Amino acid sequence: MNGQSDIAEHPAAYDVVVVGGGNAALCAAIAARRAGASVIVLEAASKFYRGGNTRHTRNMRCAHDAATATLSGPYSEDEFWDDLVRVTDGQTNEQLARMMIRESKDMLDWIFDQGVRFQPSLGGTLSLGRTNSFFLGGGRAMLNALYLTAERLGVDVLYEAEVVALDIDGDRFHAATVQRKEGRMRIRGKALVAASGGFESNIEKLVEGWGEIARNFLIRGTPNNRGTVLDMLLGADVDSVGDPTQCHAVAIDARAPKYDGGIITRLDCVVFGIVVNRNAERFYDEGEDVWPKRYAIWGRLVATQPDQIAYIIFDAKSANLFMPSLYPAIEAASIGELAAKFDLDPEKLTETVAQFNAAVHEGSFDPDTLDDCHTENLTPPKTHWARRIDTGPYYAYPVRPGITFTYLGVRVDHEARMMMKAGGPAANMYAAGEIMAGNVLGRGYAAGIGMTIGSVFGRIAGRGAARHAAQ
Repeated sequence: MNGQSDIAEHPAAYDVVVVGGGNAALCAAIAARRAGASVIVLEAASKFYRGGNTRHTRNMRCAHDAATATLSGPYSEDEFWDDLVRVTDGQTNEQLARMMIRESKDMLDWIFDQGVRFQPSLGGTLSLGRTNSFFLGGGRAMLNALYLTAERLGVDVLYEAEVVALDIDGDRFHAATVQRKEGRMRIRGKALVAASGGFESNIEKLVEGWGEIARNFLIRGTPNNRGTVLDMLLGADVDSVGDPTQCHAVAIDARAPKYDGGIITRLDCVVFGIVVNRNAERFYDEGEDVWPKRYAIWGRLVATQPDQIAYIIFDAKSANLFMPSLYPAIEAASIGELAAKFDLDPEKLTETVAQFNAAVHEGSFDPDTLDDCHTENLTPPKTHWARRIDTGPYYAYPVRPGITFTYLGVRVDHEARMMMKAGGPAANMYAAGEIMAGNVLGRGYAAGIGMTIGSVFGRIAGRGAARHAAQ
């Protein structure tokens, strides 16, 4: 395998080569095939583990004008834009973001036409029944539907086909080399769609940006997203976008596996209690905003705490208000006993809870809206959903930063074409999904936006690649 002679040539040349196997890749492949192109999908994972992080998703956020059978009300383009600006603190490409939001309005019908089915939001799912559409059967069922449609349309799929080299001359793609069990193979194409995810499972690459604290991070998604294709593209003078330390990072159960724990390790109970660090001290407002718009800040917050660990403390009143995690909460008869189970200072935690309780101004508690239950004269405050933690038994979850995907990626234009460092778009290279999410997400996150980015830009990239191949 040391020379060019060791690389077999694939017998077919394709119009469109899609690198990746998740939602963005499949939307691109289907769109390109429906536009008449010959398409191959190169998936590094095995068939069982295909789909990258899409396997762990359950919904997508799309603008829509009215309630439907599975959505409880309208969600306008302007409201979507306002939500995006708020969670990113304005760090987004407005032209691309507004285009994505506009295009998202017909994505639900298009996705449905590809065989994906939806269901109403379940109770406890982040109050998303109006804004987000939930996949019937979750992300894996969605993937199965997209793969079935792609295969019926004649899209070729290679599994366990890791791309190890890209033949790029200037701004033009010519071929991809994949590593398979039987050896290396070169696959030629008239256009490339890169939809191969971020680099969140590459711990050494995370350490480059975050420092040694990144070794304490857990990876919610696939272990296959190591950023190798991104590195190849940036090394070929494709322009970059985003900050290597910005990512979709949530607080997940500290007992979760290092990789692939998925959505069931996420904890949605922060707003119903308090969060303390190893010193048994609170460090942020747990009730700042409704959970779908703020849950993704907690991974970064925990990352800044000692040993990158924190503890969510709540009582019996709140025990049934959220979706349970994979692991049961730790239970105790008193706050002091609860502290001891986590090797926290019992006196300090008891004092922290007492100070919080004394500051609570209880109003009309409503877990679904910005209620008037808040603290007074407490730093940091809890601005909504503040209730005294005074009803045993008492519970706690240990949490660590759970990285879903990273935002450093390739810069694209409104046609999903990669932009070159020298200026202007690449001749025949497109990108979709996490590998270009930093164009829309400079920071922050709101539930379901990752799937929106993948679906919208995937379809645009697939259509554009097919158009180029036909010229």
